[in-house]
Amino acid sequence: MTDNRTKVDAVLNTLNQIIVGKPHELKLIFSCFLADGHVLLEDLPGTGKTLLAQALSHVTGLEMKRVQGTNDLLPSDLIGTQVFSKQDETFRFIEGPVFTSLLLMDEINRMPPKSQSALLEAMEERRVTVGGEHRRLPVPFWVVATQNPYGQLGTFELPEAQLDRFLMSLSLGYPDRQSEAAILLGENKRDLLHKIAPVMSVDELMALRSAVAQVNLSENLVEYVLDLLQQTRFTDGFESGLSTRAAQSLLRAAQAWALIRGDNKVLPADIQEVFIPVAAHRLSGERHAVIAKLQAILDQVGVA
Repeated sequence: MTDNRTKVDAVLNTLNQIIVGKPHELKLIFSCFLADGHVLLEDLPGTGKTLLAQALSHVTGLEMKRVQGTNDLLPSDLIGTQVFSKQDETFRFIEGPVFTSLLLMDEINRMPPKSQSALLEAMEERRVTVGGEHRRLPVPFWVVATQNPYGQLGTFELPEAQLDRFLMSLSLGYPDRQSEAAILLGENKRDLLHKIAPVMSVDELMALRSAVAQVNLSENLVEYVLDLLQQTRFTDGFESGLSTRAAQSLLRAAQAWALIRGDNKVLPADIQEVFIPVAAHRLSGERHAVIAKLQAILDQVGVA
């Protein structure tokens, strides 16, 4: 685990040079990648979401493509289209931007529902279907999506099925005063990004992802997760509680968090660290209220 911890620290230290004052959020996002999950960043414009995706791509050597969400974006603009060739009288498939290792979906909730749904198969199955033919996406394939707060002009609420494809949702938020001063006085972070060499290869990243599955889960820990799930299912204010799929996501995220801190077994504290980012977007209600209820559940449910 020592070698893994060294690699992880190299990535996080580099990311912290680009995204200032957000070490905890960066650990969560990187653990999401190691758990083979997609991440949804919910923030106002100008908080560094796009720069974060670019930094993740740069430090890990992943190819990245970016799609700007607009209200006229078509599914074919994402997954590609069949083009007829007059020369040989056959159809040729032109790949869309979804064929990449790291897809940045900027302002995903400005896309119309039909285009949002075009991502469902890609995010869940790591493939797309065009003309009745399945086409595999690159390995790895991760989505970093950003969305603006609901209620802003031109936004569409993401359907539950779409939200459930994200392993975590979180907010970077505004930097603290000291960090913001450092940003304003320091070098432009995009310029700095191009001066920093990648610190991990794609093969090393994939090896870390494989190591996550080897992190030990005890029966008592699973019982603790089941207790948390049951509490969400009987808490006033939630139309429905967390699903079994959510529990699987929670355990996988906790395994990644344990690996990041250098352990080969999941502790209850690891579950507690990732519980809200994994659960909040899967439950109905205003985000701040949902987070408050989830924190209350963590406070109420004892460790087995």
